[in-house]
Amino acid sequence: MRKRPVIAMAVTCVTVGALAAVAAPAQAAEYQSALKIRGVQYDAPGRDSNSCATGNTDEEYLTIKNYSSSATVNLKNYLVKDATGNSFRFTANHYLQPGDYVKLRGGHGNDSDSRNVVHRDNCNFLWNNPGDTIYLYKPSRSRSDVHAYTKNGSDSDGNGYIRFHN
Repeated sequence: MRKRPVIAMAVTCVTVGALAAVAAPAQAAEYQSALKIRGVQYDAPGRDSNSCATGNTDEEYLTIKNYSSSATVNLKNYLVKDATGNSFRFTANHYLQPGDYVKLRGGHGNDSDSRNVVHRDNCNFLWNNPGDTIYLYKPSRSRSDVHAYTKNGSDSDGNGYIRFHN
């Protein structure tokens, strides 16, 4: 009779342990990655217009930073997505030295390692002003970082920019 409670306790501990193991990697993966989402200008200054000729989508950007103290990271094949599936894949080599960052901007422009900018070559806004979730995936498809925001809950000064990591 005493074996059943012990077995039930063991099963409960294994189940709880398995749930903790499943929950831990999602958070741990963010902190094991050198690349993180530093911040997002989700609401471009001015009246939103996604016209390629006169719009302001180039003022909407995502900053990705290499937080490693020693490793250089190539952004090629990293993927940025939002909650509804809009996405951008870095298709060219773009190297981030330790402590370096890149601004992924909307619109068209010249990509530049020296100016730390990559353009999405798309004049549609990627981030939703009321709120969104931003995902950053490694070339291996494992998650590098993720952040959700809401305009009212995350942007305390109302300037359309949210910082996630220093």
